[in-house]
Amino acid sequence: MAKVRRDAVNLVEYRGWSMRKVALRYGVEPSTVSRWCLRDSCGGFRIIPTRSSAPKTHPNALDEKIIKAIIEKRIGRRRCGQVIHQELLREGLKISLSSVQRTLDRLNLLKKKSPWKRPHDKTLRPEITHAGSLLEADTVHIMAPDGRRIYVYTLIDLFSRWAYAEAVEKMSAEESARFILRAKRRTDCRFEMIQTDHGSEFSTRFTHILWKNNIRHRHSRVRQCNDNAHVERFNRTIQEECLDKTVQTVLDFKRALNEYLPYYNNERLHMGINYQTPLEVLRRC
Repeated sequence: MAKVRRDAVNLVEYRGWSMRKVALRYGVEPSTVSRWCLRDSCGGFRIIPTRSSAPKTHPNALDEKIIKAIIEKRIGRRRCGQVIHQELLREGLKISLSSVQRTLDRLNLLKKKSPWKRPHDKTLRPEITHAGSLLEADTVHIMAPDGRRIYVYTLIDLFSRWAYAEAVEKMSAEESARFILRAKRRTDCRFEMIQTDHGSEFSTRFTHILWKNNIRHRHSRVRQCNDNAHVERFNRTIQEECLDKTVQTVLDFKRALNEYLPYYNNERLHMGINYQTPLEVLRRC
């Protein structure tokens, strides 16, 4: 309709058509064409948009005093709509929560969720009843003396505390999945679920590769630092006991890990499993 109004005004202003003739052409009243001409200021060269049918005033509209109070509380203290609603009620201003939220939305004072934001993981955390039921994976970023960055993949089983680690020069979702599959071949227990943080190396591609190998994947909860506490403690352990300052290159890292992991899994006693070794726990499974 916006283009129809423009063409009608153009016929009147530049073609010299009468309003009645234009009205017959477009099937409207001559008075309608007259109003279109009055609204147009460019002689029929710009579209004439449709006016809003919403009323300019409403008997139940919020008072300007209340709207001003909502704006001041939102901009001043950055409080949410629920808190603003309760504060207004305490001040004796009668208003509903929905009115407060609509006012904030209309004034673009609400922080909208980005459509590109990754949704929170809804995969339930399984019960740790046997080896392989849940394993935590993570990465350690270490800066070498020559300025290069070295990445160490780490993995630990929550039931037996069996652990595995590898040093690599480059990190990606596919490399992360290959690390999990290589770790799986190092033990006889079946990997059922892997839990990671939200790093790019554990993205959707990583999830799909694990799914094809019958391994489920879940992300840790947002802002819950204790979700990956076991693998974080393992990261600290290998940095303190294995990856000391004498280690400088990726080959040094790999050599040190190959010597340390048998000790960690077969000889080192763990308080979390009643001063046993991971190998002793796995043998009873």
